[in-house]
Amino acid sequence: MKPKMIEYYPEGKLMNKPENKFQISSLQGLMDAQQEGTMLEARAIVCDSSHNLIVELGSIRGIIPREEGAIGIKEGTVRDIAIISRVNKPVCFIVEDFMKDSDGNLIPILSRRAAQERCMQNYINKLIPGDIINAKITHLDSFGAFADIGCGIVSLLPIDSISVSRIDHPRERFSVGMDIRTIIKNKDNGRITLSHKELLGTWEENAEQFSIGETVAGVIRSVEDYGAFVELAPNLAGLAETHTNIEAGQQASVYIKNIIPSRMKIKLIIIDAFMSDRTPTLPEYFYQGTHIDRFQYSPESFHRTIINTVCHSGHALFHMVLFQTVAKRWACILKSSIRMKKRMRIRLCRYRLIKCIHNKGIIIMRADFIRNNPAVAQIKNRT
Repeated sequence: MKPKMIEYYPEGKLMNKPENKFQISSLQGLMDAQQEGTMLEARAIVCDSSHNLIVELGSIRGIIPREEGAIGIKEGTVRDIAIISRVNKPVCFIVEDFMKDSDGNLIPILSRRAAQERCMQNYINKLIPGDIINAKITHLDSFGAFADIGCGIVSLLPIDSISVSRIDHPRERFSVGMDIRTIIKNKDNGRITLSHKELLGTWEENAEQFSIGETVAGVIRSVEDYGAFVELAPNLAGLAETHTNIEAGQQASVYIKNIIPSRMKIKLIIIDAFMSDRTPTLPEYFYQGTHIDRFQYSPESFHRTIINTVCHSGHALFHMVLFQTVAKRWACILKSSIRMKKRMRIRLCRYRLIKCIHNKGIIIMRADFIRNNPAVAQIKNRT
């Protein structure tokens, strides 16, 4: 068991707490906060021409000097946009000093950098892969979502780690300012990457929310010659029969024809499909703990493992995505190639197999039935 840590919040969470409001509302409260080293929050209202932040503190205003605006500004590793973008938003800070203006009035000197360094030292540096934390979406980009994991310190949540069901853009799941739960995926030289889909439930947990004979809402994610894949939940999709005039991205109403847990399949019939703007809603989390060591999306009885996530100290989250199935598929191709004596195909399989499977530590596990063939021996030996 890890020792309990002091909780640090994404920026904006402290601002409306009574104790925070009380201390920032008076000069005496700010002086007390300086003596006690209390972390506070208030709204930045101006970024001046020197990139100093002016913070609204009740009837007075405080200053966050540029170099105190964020970790890395002083060293030049972080651009000034990290300061400019905080205007009209909450900022956390520690009261460091007071100075007098030309009229003799005291002006609080604040440091957001010091607050972030304390958060890093007492909280973020102690997190390990698999820890589940609260975060707040700050920015959405085509490759992922950025989330504040504490005191304005931002980490990336890659798009393929948001949900099992694939999406074209993170705005299909999140909106800026949304509070989410997320998993520490890995830590590399102080840079943290997040994951999210493991909290959205297994195939079984999601499938249990639906029943045969229901007509439910869905989103068409892809259209193929043999049918359309329709998302029923962020971690669940079904295959609908071929339907005319449909396209990816449409909202749909679908009839649930059958649910087959042993094959991880849901058969659907599209009743209607239409384009509509849909505002992302707060995710429904199936896992409520504070740490996860293992997540297996597929049922234990299913013939192969899908998205088997393992987390433990010193290792990043990683996904075992059907390596045995891939190996078996390549072995079958090899067997067919050898039987037909198509040398070119053998060479193609050789290079792909070595790069895609052998170098990952998997040596044609399912190809034992052809292990005596010279071509397979050459591939195994990487010759």
